[in-house]
Amino acid sequence: MPDTATCRPTAVVIGASSTGLFAAAALADHADVILVERDMLPDGPAPRRGVPQARHAHLVWSGGVLALQDLLPGLVEDVVAHGGRLIRVMADMVSRAPNEVWFRRFEHGHHRNLVCSRDLLDHVTRQHVLTRDHVTVRQDTTVLGLAGDADRITGVRIRSGGQETTLTADLVVDASGRGSHAHRWLTGLGLPQVAEREVDAGIAYATRLYRAPGSTADTDFPLINVQANPAKPPGQGGVILPVEGGRWIVTLAGSRGGEPPADPDGFLDFALGLGDPVIGELLKAAEPLSDVVTTRSTANRRRYYEKLRRWPDGFTVLGDAVAGYNPVYGHGLTVAAQCALAVRSVLRDHRITAPGTARLLQRAAARPVAAAWDLAVGQDAFYPGATDSPPTALERFLARLVDRAVVTGARNPRAMTALLDVMSLEKPPTRFLSRDMLVPMLFGPRKPLLQGPPLAEHERKSAVS
Repeated sequence: MPDTATCRPTAVVIGASSTGLFAAAALADHADVILVERDMLPDGPAPRRGVPQARHAHLVWSGGVLALQDLLPGLVEDVVAHGGRLIRVMADMVSRAPNEVWFRRFEHGHHRNLVCSRDLLDHVTRQHVLTRDHVTVRQDTTVLGLAGDADRITGVRIRSGGQETTLTADLVVDASGRGSHAHRWLTGLGLPQVAEREVDAGIAYATRLYRAPGSTADTDFPLINVQANPAKPPGQGGVILPVEGGRWIVTLAGSRGGEPPADPDGFLDFALGLGDPVIGELLKAAEPLSDVVTTRSTANRRRYYEKLRRWPDGFTVLGDAVAGYNPVYGHGLTVAAQCALAVRSVLRDHRITAPGTARLLQRAAARPVAAAWDLAVGQDAFYPGATDSPPTALERFLARLVDRAVVTGARNPRAMTALLDVMSLEKPPTRFLSRDMLVPMLFGPRKPLLQGPPLAEHERKSAVS
């Protein structure tokens, strides 16, 4: 049975980024939650040291939008009220798949992605979570390690204001992201080494902020996405993300030997030299608002905590601390929200303090992680040097299936719905085997594939007028 208000346990969440905030929202009905954050959090939608990746393009897939609407009612609407957009997938997108197929802009689908700057999303999320009952935050506080033993975690050791102390808790949730020390903390307690896999396509990112050119700020200008092709290394791609404030976040990406440059002139030349120059052509009339910023920490890395033979009570790892993905797929925020829902679902039937609850939480959180992992690795494992071991039979099968599904979805609206159900993390890959996908895949009728980006002439003109 869930914990009652008369005897509330304490949960400590390490990290107040998106995963930590979502986790706090899920835990607040069952515990007094203390968020422990190394940084000082900004008062508004502003960058901070602990989230350097926030400068690059982010979106929340429709599977994440549904999770956020369930977890934090009103949050999505507030983001939109502050200038974010719920865009129709694919109607409000001009998108090329990794196999170089351009998607038609079918308008019948139900999928909606949330598009805004990461700074805005984090700000609105903080407003929703940190004002809730039973949630407090300790800023400028560093977690040094776990308290307890291999059987039960009893809190965290922290440093704040030059003082070291121990913060006791019935449950500790590690939501500290890619820099998580959880695997080392656990082995330091005598638990087995956590199985780990890394698939590193060597992708580098370069991002620049622009003022939306022409009259595009006054229209629902489409998201532009040219994805890299792993079959033609070096893979190069880019995205234009129209966000609040009449701005475009433009992120370019390239794998080993084809990385985007950090200088402004090279940035535009790189965009013009993609498989299709549509991004570069649109940028010619755009006014830069920032320098070019770069990132190279983009490897897919997963730790299989759910497979450990022993697991301590009182400890759970969520989000990027379990698995970090190549950001090009945009699944990190969606997985974080779905992990929080998984936590809430378990705690509706199991007390935080009950033996075995932490293991149930870890296994539940692994399910959304696994869905996104298979999709990301199914592409990136095929880049030269991405992994020490060749792609598995499952990864090769999934990659072929995704390619066939993309080609079919680009021609058929029902197949497109099935494709987006999977890519948006609303449904598992078995959706590819549904009638909606298999019938048009095997029997047609088939429209011809598009030969170029489906950007309307009035949309092109709006970028220069």
